[in-house]
Amino acid sequence: MKLQVAADWVEQPLKAFVDDARAEIAVLMHPSGQVLGQFGFARSVDVQTACALSAAIYASAGELGRQMQGKPFTVMHYAGKARQMFLAPVPIDGGTLLLLAVFGEESTLGLVQVYFQDFQRAAAQAAPHWTGAETALASDFEVELNRNLAAMFGRT
Repeated sequence: MKLQVAADWVEQPLKAFVDDARAEIAVLMHPSGQVLGQFGFARSVDVQTACALSAAIYASAGELGRQMQGKPFTVMHYAGKARQMFLAPVPIDGGTLLLLAVFGEESTLGLVQVYFQDFQRAAAQAAPHWTGAETALASDFEVELNRNLAAMFGRT
């Protein structure tokens, strides 16, 4: 699988994370779900759907944490039978991005966490300053989101 990036500064940190953590799938995204870089997806609809769902999960978990304990839940991990999922914030100058990683038996949660810390540092150093004023969403974001969710749930 080939690493694909929408921003040049993403390539080196994401490639190092994928290689070191032995991730099968990895996506760096804006909290809105916009893809900045991805590895491991065969179809663009799959990466778009994963990003939309990850952004929604992260926002929901954050609010649930605020309501339950007064601060948002941040790092999320799910261990399935064959694969595990890791979703966590990546602070950069002026904002926060999200990293979704899926890994199998070739890796461990501990390994992913160690290399995620390295990834956070590398991304923070490489990322340009982001003021948050830039629009992160494409003009057709809602249409694309609805189309991808319909495809995912078989309502095409």
